[in-house]
Order: sequence, then structure tokens, then C-alpha cells
Amino acid sequence: MRTAPPLLTERLLLRSLTFEDAEDIQRLAGEYDVAATLCYMPHPYEDGMAEEWIRSCSKKFEKDKALNFAITLKTEQNFIGAIEIRLDPEIENGELGFWIGKPYWGGGYCTEAAKTVVAYGFQVLKLNRICAYHFENNLASERVLQKIGMHYEGRLEKFVQKRNRCEDSIGYGMLKADYDAMMSRIP
Repeated sequence: MRTAPPLLTERLLLRSLTFEDAEDIQRLAGEYDVAATLCYMPHPYEDGMAEEWIRSCSKKFEKDKALNFAITLKTEQNFIGAIEIRLDPEIENGELGFWIGKPYWGGGYCTEAAKTVVAYGFQVLKLNRICAYHFENNLASERVLQKIGMHYEGRLEKFVQKRNRCEDSIGYGMLKADYDAMMSRIP
């Protein structure tokens, strides 16, 4: 089975998901406050769902449809969240998605992981554009996207069904040229 390359940041190791992560995934994703921020996160998060999700991530990777990484603390290497970049190689686009367990909220881990995955997307995968979407009321995700240099692109009204309600999605994006310009300003 192919695995995603490990990516290192100052505090994190982003690595392929393993079945050893399943217990942590179920515990962290099982929090209502986590599930409420994500389009496709079920609640309650029942037994077996984590293993099925890990299998689905592996299948997407095998088909070059997505790269999924476990977000782990470099020191303990324990699972604290996940980040994905869904790929459309025909048009050189990627879509970023991420979540972090509630005990780790506010620590800057998503921003750190997202910066690294975006850099990988542009530098290694040679993408031309990366976008991301968040629910209108998910201001933490919006801040992550702003901090990594993405620009507001618009609102998709009543775009996603969640908890028997239609939710607006807010779109952010970045072109390779924007990324290159941003990186040229960093000393």
C-alpha cells in the first residue's frame, strides 16, 4: 500500500493515517463541537467509522484523488487531527480540508499543518490553485485560511445540508502566483 510522504513542521509530524489512529479518531471526531464544523463528519461517531474512513482515505490516495495526513505532535506523535488535500490533476487544483480535536483547539496546529500542505501542493504536486470552504459560523477555520494567505472568494448560499439544515459555505482560494509572491516577501 502506498503512503503519503511524511511532512515535518516546527511542532508537527504530518503522516499517513494508520489503523492505530482509529481509537483517537473516534474519540476526537466523536465530539459534537468537532462534527458540527464539518460537512461530512457524522455524529454520533460510531464504532467502525474511523476504520472505514481510514480505508476510504487510502483508496482516494491510491487513485490520486487526495492526500490525507494525520496531524500528530512531533514529540509524542499522537493523533490530534487530520488534514486533506483533494486533487483534480486535470486542472491542477486542490481543495484543502482539516479538523483538529477539541483539546487541541486554539494552539495554531491547523494553521501550521495547512501552511505545510499548501506548500507541498504548490511546490511538489505542482498545483495551480488551492481552495477551501468553511461553514459561515466556523470563524476558527476562516482565520486559518486567512493566516495561510488565502483570499475570500465568495459565499455559496445553502450549499451544504448539515443536521437537517442547509448551511452557507464560505470559499477561500489561492493561486500559485499568489503563493510565490507571498513567499518572496518572507525574509
